[in-house]
Formats: sequence, structure tokens, C-alpha cells
Amino acid sequence: MNKHIIVADDHSMIRKGIKLLLMSRLHCKNVVEAESCGGLMHELKKGVCTHIILDVVLSDGTSLEIIPVIKKLYPEIKIMIFSMQPADIYHEAFKQYDIRYYLNKSASEEETVKCISKFLNNEPGTIRLIATANNNPFALLAPRELEVLHYLLNGHATNNIAETLNLNNSTVSTFKKRIFEKTGTTNLAQLYELSSIHNLAFYIKSNTPNQH
Repeated sequence: MNKHIIVADDHSMIRKGIKLLLMSRLHCKNVVEAESCGGLMHELKKGVCTHIILDVVLSDGTSLEIIPVIKKLYPEIKIMIFSMQPADIYHEAFKQYDIRYYLNKSASEEETVKCISKFLNNEPGTIRLIATANNNPFALLAPRELEVLHYLLNGHATNNIAETLNLNNSTVSTFKKRIFEKTGTTNLAQLYELSSIHNLAFYIKSNTPNQH
């Protein structure tokens, strides 16, 4: 079967680098790029995609928001996560969608090629978690809580998050309370500090309010 691959990442050099590896090292001919959730969904509507290499945070949202939609509309498409985000935070969230490939962008070229090759050929693969002395508190968050977390860290108010994620204000407030409880924080300043300690990136460009 011919493989039609979409590389979805908000950084142009990352997209082009992965596309080059796919074409030169893995001899893939049908590779397109997408920089946003919207761009990815636009490409999917063309109906030819078989595989997606996807970052966690894109320019207009997170993959947590669109993966359920993709799995519902295009259940046959295979997805691999390629991100700087720590795998232990998202492991449980992605496991429910049978995503078995999660590679950190810091991986070497050879490791990247090897992992992508396994992904494209449907070879056995599992998300490798790096054991640490201290458990990552963000790993306790449910998928919806992770979605809300990203927008909280971007400075969005409860009503804006509710509108963006199509939730009730009270539901977002409940998620916010759970996030504080599970991470052992009591305010956004502590949440920012904790996210920095655990290397959690959260910058969503097009949704981030102006800072003065």
C-alpha cells in the first residue's frame, strides 16, 4: 500500500527536516506538511492520508483536541507523536487512542529514522517512559484536564477556555480545581513554575493573548 504521510508541526524546520528524512532515508514519495490543527484537518479532508507524524502543541491548539476527531472520522489512519513534550505526561491520554509511537525531538537522526520506519511498517512499538526519582505530577491529569491546562498556562480566562473547547464554564472551573489538586498547586504562578521544572511546553501562538 502506498503511504501518504502528513507531518504536522508548527516549526517549519522540523517539518522540512522530517520530510527530508522520509523522502531520502525511507523512500517515501507522498509527504505533505501542516503547521496547525486546522491545516491538518484540511489535508485530511482530501482523503488520501495513511499516516500522521504529529506534535503535541500546534499553532492553534493541541493534538489532544483533534486526535479524538481524527480517530472518529478516519479510524484507519496511524498516528505517531513527535514532540519535545515529556512522554510520561501524555502516555495515558494517547494510549486510549492506541498511539504506540512517541518520539522525543531530541532523539538522534538514526533513532528517529528507526522509530519512523517501525511506525510506517506497523512493527511493534510502545511509548518508552524514562523513570525519574520524582513522579511527574502532570502525568496524573486526564486528557480533558491536559487540554484545559495548556490554555490556563497561555493566560486564558475560564469563559474563553469554555468557548474554545466547547465546554460549560462550570466544567472548566471543575477541571481547573482538579488540576490544582493533582499538581499540588494553588495558583497559576505555582503552576507556571511547576510546568517549567517538568519541561512542559505550552505556548500556543495564535491563542496566546498579548502580553504588556
